[in-house]
This record gives sequence, C-alpha cells and structure tokens, in this order.
Amino acid sequence: MTIAANKSNILIVDDTPENLSVLRQMLKEHGYSVRPALSGKIALKAAQADIPDLILLDIMMPGMDGFEVCNKLKSEDGTRDIPVLFISALDETADKVKGFQAGGVDYITKPFHTAEVLARVETHLTLRHLQKKMQDQNIRLSNEIEERKRVEKALEEANRELEQLASLDGLTHIANRRQFDVTLALEWKRLSRDAKPLSLIFCDIDFFKKYNDNYGHVNGDNCLKKVALAITSSIRRPADIAARYGGEEFAVIMPDTDLDGAVVVAEEIRKAVRKLGIAHTQSEAGPVISLSLGVTTMTPDSEKSPETIILAADNLLYQAKEAGRDQIMSRK
Repeated sequence: MTIAANKSNILIVDDTPENLSVLRQMLKEHGYSVRPALSGKIALKAAQADIPDLILLDIMMPGMDGFEVCNKLKSEDGTRDIPVLFISALDETADKVKGFQAGGVDYITKPFHTAEVLARVETHLTLRHLQKKMQDQNIRLSNEIEERKRVEKALEEANRELEQLASLDGLTHIANRRQFDVTLALEWKRLSRDAKPLSLIFCDIDFFKKYNDNYGHVNGDNCLKKVALAITSSIRRPADIAARYGGEEFAVIMPDTDLDGAVVVAEEIRKAVRKLGIAHTQSEAGPVISLSLGVTTMTPDSEKSPETIILAADNLLYQAKEAGRDQIMSRK
C-alpha cells in the first residue's frame, strides 16, 4: 500500500455499473477506500456529505454531465479543492481543454490501463495531501515568529515538490498535458512578440492498441516509458520540451526553430524509437514499435491561439498514418 493510498477516500462517478465495478476493484486492491455514484446528482450529495480526497468523474452521463458536475463542485467552498480526474472514452483536444477549464486536474481515457490509473491517482492524492499539509502549517505560522521561519522553509521545499509533481506525467515522468499547454501558451506569446518561428512535433505509436491487446498493459506501459526516454534523448536544446500529450501520443515543442531543423529532430526521434527494437508482431508498419510524426512550423500571431499549431500538427500526424505510418509528414 502506498502512502497516498493510506486511508484515502475516492469517489467514483459513472453511470455504467461495469465501469464502476472495474475501477472500484482496481483501487480497493491497492488499499483505497472507494465509494461509487451512478449519477452527477448522487455524486454531489455524496461529496458534500463526506468530502472525498479525490474524485474520478465520467464525462458522458445522462441528465448532468461530468463538466457540469465539476463546475458545481468548484463553486462550493467545501468541495472546490477536491482533485477531479475526468474519465471518458472521448479523446478530442476540445474535450480535454473543456475538462481542464472546468477545474479538472487530469484526464484518464477508456479503456482503463491499471498502471496508468494508479499512477495518476497516486500523484494527485500526493498533491492533495501536500496541500492539506501546507494549509495546516499555515495555521500554525501565526503562533510564533520563530516557528513561522522554520515552517516557511518547509513550505518552500513542499512548493518545489508540488510544482515538479504537477508538471510531470505519472507514468513516463516527462512533461504532462497540463505542462504542455502552459509551455505552448507562453512560447506562443513570447515568439509572437519576437516574430520568431515555433515548431511543433506530434508523434503517435503505430498500432499501439494492438500492442496492448497482444502483449498486455504492463508491457504497454513499459513501452510508453521507453519511447518517452527515446524522444527526450533525441532533444538536445534546453528550450525544447517533450510531453506526453495523451495515451500513446507525444509532442515536442521547439521554440525559435525552423521547419528544416524540426524535421531533423523528428527523424532522429523516429530512428531512436525503431532502434529500441521493441517487438510488435501485430504492427502493419514493421516488426518493431515505430512512430508516425507530424511536424509543422509557424510564426505565432497574437490574433491566433496556440490551438492553431496544435491542429496543424495533428492533421499532419493523421496524414502520416494514412500514408502508411512509420514516417514523417511536415508543412509550414
């Protein structure tokens, strides 16, 4: 049992009993106290009656969907600090952005991967416990000046740990989707002001679902970790950042980089992943794990949003898949 699991109270909200059963069993086996709720209304009452440490919230539910439930939770003093992890089969960028805007801290897609679910749950429970610890410390700060100085130092260390935990993907330990969004927005604004190019690489593991089905999710998670390491090892500039965009999809943000330079890095990434030599007998792209990549370059414009370059890179990634996979499609 992990520290995060010890006495942690998790509320699972899903209108499908089968999903509730799978998640409940998964979490109970790892020491968590779990409560199920079959609707948004039931979940709100349950959260107010006994405040959970974390909520796993389905998006697509009749009557009151997950976004509305999350908004109501965040509007109440007693429940606004509860971490909400959205669970859904939806995997569109707009749905994920909407979830973060509603106040969600993370996003888990169906079907569930045990190791990933547990990693994300433990990460956000750890963050929640650290937040509570900080709040308790703040109360004690008012008692004595000397105690205040000692606790302030502890708070600084806790803040650094919080920032690191909040920015990393629980499974691969590279930047997570939230950190990707924050970094891209900052670079878009900066490069718009400086009139310099921004390149973005989107890459996706070819036929990864078939890999999971054939080799199992434990091997699938190990594969994701190795691919993430291969991607980060192919990036040499401190300003470039690799992130897990979601599932088996990764992204690389490259500030002040033209298209030719970005394509060179993309090709290094593609070759590095193939050199891993991870067997994939179910792949139609070759005998080992491979990547399809979309690369685009833009000079950011204050009149447009970062979503512009995301959509362009994602479209090129789709073209690479349609063209046979294990290749790069690029365009300005």
